[in-house]
Amino acid sequence: MDEPRTLLCFGDSNTWGFEPGSMTRYPRHVRWPGVTQAALGDAWHVVEAGLNGRTTVFEDPLDDLAGVRHLGPVLSSAAPVDVAVIALGTNDLKTRLGASAYEIAEGAGLLVDRVLASDAGPAEGAPAVLLVAPPPIGDLSGWARRDLAAYEGFEEAWHEARERSLRFASQYARVARVRGVPFLDAGEHVTSSDVDGIHWAAEGHAALGLAVAEAVQAMFR
Repeated sequence: MDEPRTLLCFGDSNTWGFEPGSMTRYPRHVRWPGVTQAALGDAWHVVEAGLNGRTTVFEDPLDDLAGVRHLGPVLSSAAPVDVAVIALGTNDLKTRLGASAYEIAEGAGLLVDRVLASDAGPAEGAPAVLLVAPPPIGDLSGWARRDLAAYEGFEEAWHEARERSLRFASQYARVARVRGVPFLDAGEHVTSSDVDGIHWAAEGHAALGLAVAEAVQAMFR
């Protein structure tokens, strides 16, 4: 029996499966990588590599979660990887990082470059890449409503973040086009939850998981 192909899902808390409002993790079958696994079946092995707070390339002074430093070890540990899904950028919107939508998309593009320059694919070649633009974020006031003592002023840490996130789809599409890799706009399938404005309801995970599966299947037709 042939080994299944490997799909690496490299992302942030929405790839990890953060359930809005509960501060807990959705079950594996609810998280979008799990939905993708079910849709692709036994011919594929889906590796989940989601991490709360992860950025693309930006160093956060309050965290140590830049994806550009994690990507190499994650690729090596999952190798051989047939397809790497890059689904990052939401955390880059934080005010303290000072990044525009253009710069965030370029950060995601650097991750694409790292994958395409790696030897983590079959026969020590490079994996294929699917670049995913995060959906726009929503109303962030739910954080303080849930726990004012912990999250008073939370919105100030995301100044004009929604406006910048509305430009993700066009900027990520540009980055994918320049690099010749497939692109998926998560905003066509997911709406950020009204509960916290950042994370996704289970229905969003289901929709994105199926969309990713369809995109990956199209890459191998």
